[in-house]
Amino acid sequence: MVEVKKLGIILQKTSNSFESEGVLNPALIKEGDAIHMFYRAVATDNYSTIGYCKLSAPMVVESRNDKPLLYPQSDYEFQGLEDPRIVKIEGIYYLTYTAFDGINALGALATSADLINWEKKGIIVPQVTYEEFRHLVESEGTIREKYIRFNEHLISHEKQDRKILLWDKNLIFFPRKIDGKFCFLHRIKPDIQIVVQVENLDNLDVGFWQNYFFHFDENVVLSPIFDHEVSYVGCGCPPIETAAGWLLIYHGVHDTVKGYVYSACAALLDLENPKIEIARLPYPLFFPEKVWELKGEVNNVCFPSGSILEDDTLYIYYGAADERIAVAALSMKELLAELELNKN
Repeated sequence: MVEVKKLGIILQKTSNSFESEGVLNPALIKEGDAIHMFYRAVATDNYSTIGYCKLSAPMVVESRNDKPLLYPQSDYEFQGLEDPRIVKIEGIYYLTYTAFDGINALGALATSADLINWEKKGIIVPQVTYEEFRHLVESEGTIREKYIRFNEHLISHEKQDRKILLWDKNLIFFPRKIDGKFCFLHRIKPDIQIVVQVENLDNLDVGFWQNYFFHFDENVVLSPIFDHEVSYVGCGCPPIETAAGWLLIYHGVHDTVKGYVYSACAALLDLENPKIEIARLPYPLFFPEKVWELKGEVNNVCFPSGSILEDDTLYIYYGAADERIAVAALSMKELLAELELNKN
């Protein structure tokens, strides 16, 4: 078992109206000596924006903005910007988040050259109804029952003059191109899917996604296997490149008598072909056990979304009970050794 030290809460909600209901699910990136944190800030009525703070050390908040850094500006994100992740590719920062319009939750992108000025690129995941998704996937065979169970409730009809679309969340880019092409993860319940062959993000058009769904099973990278993730899995922190493979910290969900329990999990993907899963821990890396993880806006949640590697110590930042941000730490060497013992 990997030894994980829970270092406690690093960020809590404040009296500022934009984050008065909770702060959670942060994105982190280190530049020089500064660690930049972008987090989901929740106001009343579950209205989300992205807040910002700077850390001088993994557990030391140096400064914190008293207003949102990014906020809803378009219809597709009318109800909020949720759960950011961030990477830097060829000098450009890619911040992904879930855009929520009150009905649909879909992966969106913003880019920046300086972490201050951001250009929103809009939704980049497929915008299809459940019926369209099912028809496309079934063109190559029968759709798996779990996809029906988790998504059938999204059968489209007009609601407030808008269609109900298939939810596609947890959009996360790999921190470098592979063979000169963008690679990113996304999640249509209950599995994690991957896109590996995009030279230009403008190519993510209707035709691209139709062809993607024609070969949908080929694009599933992680499916639930073990008890702690038996309900569904979802992307967590941006993949970390190691000599052994891409380290993926993700979340696994188990439906219990107390409701869904979210745990942090770990897997390794092949460096050159990340569609290939090399290894996976058969147990959760860590799970809700502290009071700040067990009780909150949503109980029993450890939702990893950002990490920082300092020498051999991997700091994992996670939403705790959907109300606050906490940090766990572990040895990267120890984690990779444990994954080596659990290869496929």
